[in-house]
Amino acid sequence: MRRKWKKPLALFAALTMAGSLLAGCGSSSGGDAAESAAPAESAAPAEEAAGEEGTAAAAEEVSYPLADGGSLTYWLQLNPNVSANFTSLGDTELGRVWQENTGVTVEFQHPASGQENEQFNLIIADGNLPDIMEWQWLNSYPGGPEKAIDDGVIIALNDIIDQYCPNLKKYLEENPDIDKMVKTDDGNYYAFPFIRGEAGLCYTVGGFIRQDWLDELGLEVPTTIDEWHTVLTAFKEEKGAEAPLCFDWTNFKKSNPIAFAYGVGTANNSNFFLDENGEVQFYASQDNYKAYLQTLNQWYNEGLIDRDLATLNGDQVTSKMTTDQAGASVGWAASRMQVMITTAQANNPDYSLVPTPTPTLNEGDTPIYGFMENQFPDVGAAITTSCENVELAARFLDYGYSEEGHNMFNFGIEGVSYNWDGDHAVYTEEVTNNPDGWPLAQALGKYIRANYNGPFVQDINYLEEYLQVDTVKECPTVWAVETAAEHTMPSVTPTQEESDELATIQNEINTYVDEMTLKFVFGTESFDNWDSYIQTLNDLGLERALEIERGALERYNAR
Repeated sequence: MRRKWKKPLALFAALTMAGSLLAGCGSSSGGDAAESAAPAESAAPAEEAAGEEGTAAAAEEVSYPLADGGSLTYWLQLNPNVSANFTSLGDTELGRVWQENTGVTVEFQHPASGQENEQFNLIIADGNLPDIMEWQWLNSYPGGPEKAIDDGVIIALNDIIDQYCPNLKKYLEENPDIDKMVKTDDGNYYAFPFIRGEAGLCYTVGGFIRQDWLDELGLEVPTTIDEWHTVLTAFKEEKGAEAPLCFDWTNFKKSNPIAFAYGVGTANNSNFFLDENGEVQFYASQDNYKAYLQTLNQWYNEGLIDRDLATLNGDQVTSKMTTDQAGASVGWAASRMQVMITTAQANNPDYSLVPTPTPTLNEGDTPIYGFMENQFPDVGAAITTSCENVELAARFLDYGYSEEGHNMFNFGIEGVSYNWDGDHAVYTEEVTNNPDGWPLAQALGKYIRANYNGPFVQDINYLEEYLQVDTVKECPTVWAVETAAEHTMPSVTPTQEESDELATIQNEINTYVDEMTLKFVFGTESFDNWDSYIQTLNDLGLERALEIERGALERYNAR
C-alpha cells in the first residue's frame, strides 16, 4: 500500500499548530511539519546531463531490486535492541528484506559493544576500509567530516547524489533547512543522513512522576521549582521514598527539566546553547548554573535526590522507580517511562506515571528553554575511499529515502510487523505482543531501525505506534517548549584546525566541570569558591572555545 502523508494525530495537534516555530526543529521555515518531512514518493525524473565542465548528470530513475546487484561491506554499531537477540543486522528480518529489496548482498560488520571508538580508530589507521561506514562524523571524527574527506577516508557525495540518488536529492531539495544541516561549511555532502521527519520526534527526553502517589497525597503535577520541592518532600516524608527524584546523571545531567527551569540545559550532548539574544553560551559558566546547582545541593541535603546520583545507571533507576523507592525521574518516553509502567503494573495495577512539563521559577511563567533534539542528530552512512563500486553503494543507500525504503525502515514488513489502517501503519502483535516474549523495543529491532537511527527519514507514525501507554503518548506534547528551537545549538562544523583545538579544550573543561559540578551538588565544594571555578574555566580556554563555536555558527547560518 502506498504511504500517504497524513495530518498528525490529535496527540500531536499542538505541535503542528506551532507552525513555523517547530516545523524545522531549529530552522526558521514554516509550513506543516508532516508535509515538509515527506520522503520522495518516487524517483525524480531524469534531467539532461550537464556540460563537460559543469556539474554531474542529474540523478536518473532506478527500479529496485537493482538489475545487476552486487556486494558491499557495511560497518556500523549494532544497537542494543538488536544485539539482545542477533549477532548481526544481517540476521534480522530488516537486514534480509533490505538486501532482498535492493538486490544487494551486504556483509554487515559490527564493533564489539563498548569498543566502538577504539575499533573505528583502528580501522581508519589500517586504511583497509569497508565500503560504507555509519558513524557520528561531526562530533566523533577528529576534525569533522571535511577532515575525513581530506584525509582520504570518505568521499564527498555532491556529484554522487546528483547522479545516483534521486530520492535523497528530491528530499533535500524540498527541505532546504535539512539540506543545510547535512553538509559542511564548504558545501560538501558527506553521508546519507538519519533525519527526524517532524518536530514531534525531537521531544524525546523529559521528566515523569508517580500520578498514583500525587492522587493519594492530593497534589498536582508540579510546574514550578517550588512545587517540585513540595512534591518531592511529600514523597519522602509520606510515601517513604528513599530517593524521591532518581535519574542517571551521566545521561541527563544537562537535559533534565530542573536545569531548563534555570535556562542552562542543553540537548544533543552539546556544551553550548543560544541565549535570548541568539548568542552562543557555555552552559556551565552561567550565573544561573550556580543557582541550579544550589537547588540540587539543597535537595540533596534534604534527601530529595538519590544519594547514588553520580553512579546510577538506567537499570538501577528503573528498579528504584518500579519498587516504590523513587517517585520521579528523567528519561526517554518509551525505553524508560513506558518500560517502568509496564514493569510495575505487573505487581501494582494502580501504578501510574505521567509526563511533567518543563518547570519555571515563577508560577504562571511560560518555559523558555527546553529539551529539543536536532532533526539531524549526527548519524550518517558515508561511502569510503576503499569502495570500488560507488554507484552501487549510493543506490543501495538511496533506497532508504524511497517510499518503499521509508516504510521498511519505519514499519518493517507489511502483513508481518505492520498493517495499514487507512493511511496509518499499525504494528501487529508480532511486535506488540511478541510470541518469544521480547520487549517491544527488541521486537521492533528485528524489523525496523526507526527506534534508533539509520539512512532514512524517521516517521512520526512510528512513534505514535511505539508509545503504547496512554500517558506515555502525551509526552511529546507535554515536553514541547515552543521556543526550545531558538536556544538549541545546531550541528555546526568548526574548521579542521579549530576542531582539533576545540577537542583539546573541551576535554579538559568537561573533566573539570563534571568533577566540580558533583562537588557543588554534594557539598564538598563551597559555593564561596564559584569565582575561582569560573576563573579556572577561563584558564582552560573557555573564551577560545566560545570564539570557535560562535564563528562556526556564523558560517552555518550563511550556508
